[in-house]
Amino acid sequence: MARPLPQVSAHSSRLLTGTAEYALRALAELAVCAPGEMMRTVDLAKRTGVPEAYLAKVLRRLVSHDVLRATKGHGGGFALARPPAQIRFVDVLEAVDSMPLANRCAFGRPSCSSQDPCPLHPVWTQLKDTFLEWARNTTLADVGRPLVR
Repeated sequence: MARPLPQVSAHSSRLLTGTAEYALRALAELAVCAPGEMMRTVDLAKRTGVPEAYLAKVLRRLVSHDVLRATKGHGGGFALARPPAQIRFVDVLEAVDSMPLANRCAFGRPSCSSQDPCPLHPVWTQLKDTFLEWARNTTLADVGRPLVR
């Protein structure tokens, strides 16, 4: 008799890393703000459900990659460094080191290519290519509007 498959929780198998999801949550909030509007870390943390200390690290990384700008002092906080249409998801994923590894094998082989493929190589490659196309073509300007399919 076949054993049932184990139940997988919503958080055990992710398309994106937790850090990437946190970065995108924060940027989505900032993308729908008025241009140049600053938002404090504490407020972003509350709105996104991201732990404040961790979010602060993510935001600093986004500042260092020119995705966000930061202003200290009264009225300070974080704002997008460029218009939403100029910030691609790939820019965000690269900033938080969350791009899929180009040569990662789904079977964990040290070497996997079209010349020496694992059984999943063709579909895994298609998934990675589709993901990269999405990340390159989706910007923060797409946030808050339904995607056209």
